[in-house]
Amino acid sequence: MASNIVTTEWKKNLLFKSDNPNGAQVLMDTSFANGGNEVGASPKALMLSSLAGCSGLDVVMIAEKMRTSFDDLKIVVEANLTDEHPKYYDKVHVKYFFEGKDLDQEKLTKVVSLSIDKYCGVMEMFRQFATVTTEIIFNS
Repeated sequence: MASNIVTTEWKKNLLFKSDNPNGAQVLMDTSFANGGNEVGASPKALMLSSLAGCSGLDVVMIAEKMRTSFDDLKIVVEANLTDEHPKYYDKVHVKYFFEGKDLDQEKLTKVVSLSIDKYCGVMEMFRQFATVTTEIIFNS
């Protein structure tokens, strides 16, 4: 069984630095309104970035294996945060924006479906606590 270990250090005020098993680091902070300095990303927003990044990695790798291409990919994640504590995302909508000439929409739709339904572990984690919907937009 694989495991990951991250270490998160308090730097000052409400700023934290967290490492990644590969050595990369990320800063986390909160808004001015909540007493932070907005130096780093908010932990909850990082969850959304992780979802987009996980699925995005899948999409790029699967598209390459399926010999289909695109010029640009943007993934926008919109999430609804509950009002009551502990606040969490209960609804999440993921939009995939593909740009390019002669896009094979059928193949790219299959690529995204494979990420959503089979490969993206972060997507599966989100499904444990949120309703997740997706949308694909070509050459918007």
